[in-house]
Amino acid sequence: MRTVMSKDGTPIAFDQSGQGPALILVVGAFNDRSTGLPLAAVLSEHFTVFNYDRRGRGMSGDTAPYAIEREIDDIDALITEAGGSASVFGYSSGAILVLMAAARGLTITKMALYDPPFMVDAESSRRFKDLVGQLAALIASDRRGEAALVYESTILGDMPTLAERMGSIPVSTLVISGGEIQVRMLHAAQAVADALPNADYRSLSGQTHDINPEVVAPVLEEFFKG
Repeated sequence: MRTVMSKDGTPIAFDQSGQGPALILVVGAFNDRSTGLPLAAVLSEHFTVFNYDRRGRGMSGDTAPYAIEREIDDIDALITEAGGSASVFGYSSGAILVLMAAARGLTITKMALYDPPFMVDAESSRRFKDLVGQLAALIASDRRGEAALVYESTILGDMPTLAERMGSIPVSTLVISGGEIQVRMLHAAQAVADALPNADYRSLSGQTHDINPEVVAPVLEEFFKG
């Protein structure tokens, strides 16, 4: 395990493995780098993989108040650590964070997004806000959990702005969804792919929201090496 300092001085813990082009993994809000470990193990045969704990999780530090921009700064610090540019893979809410990083102009060479939880209608947004409130009541005493919830609800508030900016993101992108996920999640992934000017969409038959490294890694390898 190594650390890199983010712009605000927060230490971000990461594992680096493999050799080849740099590839950063950004996991979901309620995960740490252990979630990305099986995928990193397979991808490290072809890439230099940076698998990190997002701030407030695992062995990374945290700095109040929480802000989305700080998470983007964390990705920027890892890109610098990787040599100044990198491909990036985002999973679940991590995919939205990667989109925001690309919209800010970080030096992302290619990006792949797995099941981005993009809100494509008002009803989905309302249900998501209700869920955030319920979870907040359940884990109000857990600071790290609260940070994750703040992240999710803040991202939800930024969705309209992000949607407006996606058309100007030039990064080559692969949007992926599991074929067995809910229809609204499929629509969300397709909406992201449609909004980006340089994106392809792929649905993986038989896959759920959980990542199966043996299925997902070859898809990522083909895309990032292409």
